[in-house]
Amino acid sequence: MTPAAFDAVCAGLPGVRMDVQWGDDHVWKVGDKMFAVRAANGGSFSFKASDIAFEALTAEGPGRPAPYLARAKWVRFDDMATLDDDELADWLRTAHGLVAAKLTRAKRRELGID
Repeated sequence: MTPAAFDAVCAGLPGVRMDVQWGDDHVWKVGDKMFAVRAANGGSFSFKASDIAFEALTAEGPGRPAPYLARAKWVRFDDMATLDDDELADWLRTAHGLVAAKLTRAKRRELGID
């Protein structure tokens, strides 16, 4: 996946916005809560994962626990170009859903998330 495709997947999800933080990193948020981060250089990225996905992706899989966010079950990958586009898009949609589910009902309604 390319950095532009990564951003397009995130931008296509309901109620999201992108902030540039920590230098030039693209931080994707839903309701002011992060669900994915792409490094400015476009290669590495991190996202929120379910408990099971976190274990599967970091124990024997291609990812590793994200620095500073591992206890919140975030996974980091160093090179998005080596990953399957559809699989990565699915991880991003899941990350968005996990974070959006923690928002209040009123906030989800405000953002157009059912």
